[in-house]
Amino acid sequence: MASVFAYAPAPESRSIVDIAPSYGLFIDGEFTDAADGKVFKTVSPSSEEVLSEIAQAGEADVDRAVKAARKAFEKWSALPGSERAKYLFRIARIIQERSRELAVLETLDNGKPIKETRDADLPLVAAHFFYYAGWADKLDHAGYGANPAPLGVAGQVIPWNFPLLMLAWKIAPALATGNTVVLKPAETTPLSALFFADICRQAGLPKGVVNILPGYGDAGAALVAHPDVNKVAFTGSTAVGKEIARTVAGTRKKVTLELGGKGANIVFDDAPIDQAVEGIVNGIFFNQGQVCCAGSRLLVQESIEEELLDSLKRRLSTLRLGDPLDKNTDIGAINSEEQLSRITSLVERGEAEGAERWSPACDLPESGYWFAPTLFTNVTQAHTVARDEIFGPVLSVLTFRTPDEAVAKANNTPYGLSAGIWTEKGSRILAVANKLRAGVVWSNTFNKFDPTSPFGGYKESGFGREGGRHGLEAYLDV
Repeated sequence: MASVFAYAPAPESRSIVDIAPSYGLFIDGEFTDAADGKVFKTVSPSSEEVLSEIAQAGEADVDRAVKAARKAFEKWSALPGSERAKYLFRIARIIQERSRELAVLETLDNGKPIKETRDADLPLVAAHFFYYAGWADKLDHAGYGANPAPLGVAGQVIPWNFPLLMLAWKIAPALATGNTVVLKPAETTPLSALFFADICRQAGLPKGVVNILPGYGDAGAALVAHPDVNKVAFTGSTAVGKEIARTVAGTRKKVTLELGGKGANIVFDDAPIDQAVEGIVNGIFFNQGQVCCAGSRLLVQESIEEELLDSLKRRLSTLRLGDPLDKNTDIGAINSEEQLSRITSLVERGEAEGAERWSPACDLPESGYWFAPTLFTNVTQAHTVARDEIFGPVLSVLTFRTPDEAVAKANNTPYGLSAGIWTEKGSRILAVANKLRAGVVWSNTFNKFDPTSPFGGYKESGFGREGGRHGLEAYLDV
């Protein structure tokens, strides 16, 4: 994109990552072929380069992995919490030691900029394992009664937008509380989970405690439905979350679902404009907008709409789109051809419905999956782009006159995952935040995460909380 600065390319070297031509499933501490021999390829979104061939898990593999996890559960759950903590601390330290390697790997397989994987994802991954390692010998003091017991085998299905971070959100509390794990990574981003399997071996984790099954939706469905799985954790689309809820209904399985979102970012007339603009950009264009809690609906008080939009457009014109491995890149590649097609379709629908589309001047690379950052103005609450989760770098701008109108518009959505408030009045922050039906409300910032803080949603954004002390409950028999 256009910039007043002449940036020289600053690519991160790929040489630190050694990607094997093929990978197996990780079951009972060993890499193994799929029972039916099926494989699939994982592709780099920025270049469409095939990175590796991956074994594709099926129902028989799920059964094998669950049996391994069940067998390991007896000894793992019997360990003192202080002993389990040692493994988690060891894993956290190895992640830190290998963070540059893992950041490059994640950028190659996912398409997000290296500065995001390096400066946001990997530090948070290690922090989650450190945090839950600290809880492992203190569960009696977590507020869930004396001697809370683990559930058993946790079946976990994670998405492609934050592959390694979502793995940490799921696996760290499960292991700390004494459960064993079977995890299915997304089919478009399996590599960091498979590298994590190697980290488990490097840390000396007992066989069967963590099992990794790359595959498609059928493998995830088989894992959720398996009769010997005690806990289901899923992060992904609302449609799949509803299917999972139907599957586990009537069983004794404990479930947490973290699903879609259409977060409102509310900017009042007394907000610091420059600070708000940075928060808006971070809220929707971080990870190309492929974030469930993205601030994809901007609600601006009418009196400052023109000033804020002028400033926002100037800021967007300085963003750099291109090679995700370049340390100067702000906007990376869309994760897959399928996701790019969905974004394109919804944006075209927004134009057809009369919303006004704007993007900064932007040259898109010839290969890979790319979409320029996009604003929609003249948007009403009836527009598709204001209601559907686009999961891309697309921001819909609406206006309001009063705080009550802002709250009404923010809550006028089937989702309830996140929201943001921008104002200099602390009393207004508290008053508005208490009326928003969102699991996370940020004030004068956006997309800030910490392992000590719980995260989750209302309505069609799911139920249950991950992170913090609250994240322990989902893995304990309380």
